[in-house]
Amino acid sequence: MNVTEKLAILADAAKYDASCASSGAAKRDSSKTGGIGSTGGMGICHSYTPDGRCVSLLKILLTNFCIFDCVYCVNRVSSNVRRARFSTDEVVRLTLDFYRRNYIEGLFLSSGIIRNGDYTMEQLVEVARSLREDHRFGGYIHLKTIPDAAPELLAAAGKYADRLSINVELPTQAGLDALAPEKDLGKIRGAMGEVRWRIEEGKTARKAARRGTAKLPRFAPAGQSTQMIIGADATDDRSVLQSSANLYGNYQLRRVYYSAFSPIPDASSRLPLVAPPLAREHRLYQADWLLRFYGFGVDEIAPAGTGGGMLDLDIDPKLAWALRHPEQFPVDVNHAPREMLLRVPGLGTRNVARIVQSRRSGGLRVADLARLRAPMAKVLPFVQLLDHHPGRHLDDPVRLRARLAPPPRQAGLFG
Repeated sequence: MNVTEKLAILADAAKYDASCASSGAAKRDSSKTGGIGSTGGMGICHSYTPDGRCVSLLKILLTNFCIFDCVYCVNRVSSNVRRARFSTDEVVRLTLDFYRRNYIEGLFLSSGIIRNGDYTMEQLVEVARSLREDHRFGGYIHLKTIPDAAPELLAAAGKYADRLSINVELPTQAGLDALAPEKDLGKIRGAMGEVRWRIEEGKTARKAARRGTAKLPRFAPAGQSTQMIIGADATDDRSVLQSSANLYGNYQLRRVYYSAFSPIPDASSRLPLVAPPLAREHRLYQADWLLRFYGFGVDEIAPAGTGGGMLDLDIDPKLAWALRHPEQFPVDVNHAPREMLLRVPGLGTRNVARIVQSRRSGGLRVADLARLRAPMAKVLPFVQLLDHHPGRHLDDPVRLRARLAPPPRQAGLFG
């Protein structure tokens, strides 16, 4: 099998992993060292899909052979798919060739488990080592790490890669026991803890180093991420978000990616027959944003006993919270603290920062808010300005919801 055939198989096999964004990489320029490749201070990805997925990395598996039999995985050992495997040299050459042609700006490399975790991790690390040391490659490298691999291999991976990721796949151990019995959530989180410790140790050592001395290398400077498959089991959105909050809080993950389950060939009867609605994946990303940047808690986004633990698919989770708590509104845009402004539907972190800055010069009116390009139809029912008060709109949240989230309508064929 030639490299082109392998690439067709192993690039297609990698499409199920969503955790490949590359924001947060350290600034690196190899033009002065005679090497190849560079990154920018804010990451090297210039093109993203709407949910944040990077589209500028060479995204491949080292191999789609796997000794595990995860029910939801198309590459499971019992799956009847065409198999292929790259050598480490082939991955290195492909990365460099694609980079020179300006097709990519980095590498996302994952793999099925071959022989055992240590052997697989050795192969992944060797690709990154060769790129960095043999070819002085300065582009972005994201390695998928194997939870069962030895700590020394995780240390080597972080030495060469910008970001490491360990997929939890399913948010609960019960889900893993049912669909991926070879995987253990405790081991996965143990590996995440190892990576977090090494990242923090590296930061401490760099701060302690004296000025004028050679800079110490950074360990996985873009941090670590993970992926959860949504809809493969019966786990509700509240449980998913509780797991995410735990990962952010205890392991300092940069991102949790949510991937809607996609039906696979020769699927087990334990899997659902149809994929969950993509709107569910989208709402989870919105809720994740509220957890990370807006000061919301899981109990506020998905309260116990409400909606069966599922997010509302018809409206975004911030609007859903606001409609459940009309007593918190209207918010006085000219005097409310930043934390409360962030809870107004339609106001993002950037607009809130602009409001806080602008109101120092005087009171804000509707026209001032409109100049920020905020979605006025969504914002105005929840705010008070010098020339605006929502009146009694908040007295009837059901009616307000109907106005802000009209029922879907079948589009006509001719406009």
